[in-house]
Amino acid sequence: MRLTKYAHACVRIDSTDGDRSLLIDPGCWTEPEAFEGVRAVLYTHGHADHVDEGLLAAARAADPRLEVYTHPELAAELAAHPDLTGTAPVAVRTGEAFTAGGFAVRAVGGRHAETVDGYPDCANLGYLVEGVYHPGDSLHVPTGPGEEVRALLLPAGGPWQSLRQAIEMVRAVRPERAFPIHDAHLSEIGTENFDGWIERATDTRYARIPLRESALLD
Repeated sequence: MRLTKYAHACVRIDSTDGDRSLLIDPGCWTEPEAFEGVRAVLYTHGHADHVDEGLLAAARAADPRLEVYTHPELAAELAAHPDLTGTAPVAVRTGEAFTAGGFAVRAVGGRHAETVDGYPDCANLGYLVEGVYHPGDSLHVPTGPGEEVRALLLPAGGPWQSLRQAIEMVRAVRPERAFPIHDAHLSEIGTENFDGWIERATDTRYARIPLRESALLD
């Protein structure tokens, strides 16, 4: 399995033989090249840094067979978009298992992490893709049967999260490996500080994937 990091929270997952592929959370800062040849797109929630309707419309125009999966609220919004061609997005719910882009996927979690005073109160699905966990804007720790995490895509920065919470999430999930995402808000100094803390304070094998580069999972 190959993980390719794109801007902010967007990660592409490909099988090493190239037969399976999906893209998670291509938002407003995502490079259009991320969609090239991809078979399915998963969206955790509807914030602009995680979903860009224009990018999706262009990708669907190029390939109407492109599959789209997300929670019911966002699926309905995308289905109503005037420029979105092809089949309607598939609505999935917490706990549901499905196949996307050739991969076995399970939706977990359900709500966006709180920033302050209950805001934002919106849906957020995390996705377990054959052991690779993308939590979206959530600190949810999967604990159910079949929810073991081999690789955690760890949110590194956002108004709803602290460094302490990131460390505690890694310790609770206990993945074999962790790779940071959701990092567009961090400066170079902030990035180095975050990486150093995760490496010192957890026992997980941790590495940052440079933009548009990949890491292989055994």
